[in-house]
Amino acid sequence: MAWTQARRALGMNPSVIREILKISAKPGIISFAGGWPSAATFPLEAFEESCAAVLRDDGRAALQYSASEGFEPLREMVAASLPWQVNPADVLITTGSQQALDLLGKILIDEGSRVLVETPTYLGALQAFAPMEPDIVGVNSDADGIDVRDFASKADGARFLYALPNFQNPTGRTMSEARRRDLVARAQDTGVPIVEDNPYGDLWFDVPPPAPLTARNPEGCVYLGSFSKVLAPGLRLGYLVAPREIFPKLLHAKQASDLHTPNFNQRVVARLMESGFLERHIPSIRALYKAQRDTMLAALQREMARLDVTWNEPAGGMFLWVRLPSGMDAGRLLPHAVDNGVAFVAGSPFFSNAPDPATMRLSFVTASVEQIDVGIAALAKTIREHQGAK
Repeated sequence: MAWTQARRALGMNPSVIREILKISAKPGIISFAGGWPSAATFPLEAFEESCAAVLRDDGRAALQYSASEGFEPLREMVAASLPWQVNPADVLITTGSQQALDLLGKILIDEGSRVLVETPTYLGALQAFAPMEPDIVGVNSDADGIDVRDFASKADGARFLYALPNFQNPTGRTMSEARRRDLVARAQDTGVPIVEDNPYGDLWFDVPPPAPLTARNPEGCVYLGSFSKVLAPGLRLGYLVAPREIFPKLLHAKQASDLHTPNFNQRVVARLMESGFLERHIPSIRALYKAQRDTMLAALQREMARLDVTWNEPAGGMFLWVRLPSGMDAGRLLPHAVDNGVAFVAGSPFFSNAPDPATMRLSFVTASVEQIDVGIAALAKTIREHQGAK
């Protein structure tokens, strides 16, 4: 029997990062590759107490099917937690924020639709949108975020702009206040909606990032959030806030996808939020990640200052962005690095077009400070050996 696959399946490709994680899982490899939060931040005791309380007080309802929109008290708490006035009726609980990207792709993208993204951008978004066969167009970006003039030059006919303003994946950069203000104004002028993805916004180190794009124009934006980075990714619990104009179709797409996000998980998180646990817990994550970032920055300065390697200094989140010496290809460097006991993610897959092979993403949150020192030294050794082999 021959199975005939849909044409859209041709756009479904394996995650480069997931494939690298298989390599970095080998014993003895120090991995800076994963986009995973540190397991040390998972609040096991709080989960144990919340799970027991949910089962004790409302277990049968928690284990039953539930509303596709999400658990109403959780929707209310999400709305109340956001820095602009949000109606809980506009909140849709999703099975991770990755599902939100999939739902948006299904209802907003036709074959050939122009979709604007940052340069570089989140690989998972490119994967979520690809089956809809869009025309993905990269918008020039720098340390302050999206180049607003370049955005305006490419805005004609675009279905939406996808952006991660806070501690972006993969670069770790944060969009400046001035860029946010100008971008929202130009998006309103050109009529281009914005999909704002904010999984890392709570993970600031010294000062909070500027107000969200969506807070400046709620009717022209869809906002995505996640509990993966502040509680645990295994919950698969995220949310979106959408204008009434498109919310019903997003809900219909979710019903067709999975009926609803796991009811039990939603109630467990609602218990944690109701108790004020998140407000107490998140500062401990910030402190841990800041120490790990500082360790990685110090190690890079110590090991690579003379190697013509450059990097940024993210103000929060989980990643920093490295540029190798001119002419060096991070993808070709990776197998050699693994041989030396360290793994990273090459930057090229994060570009919608015209990839920059000299870039790489380093995660500083899943390795201990001791491993960071050893791993960065191994990476510097790899770069020196690679330069010497030319």
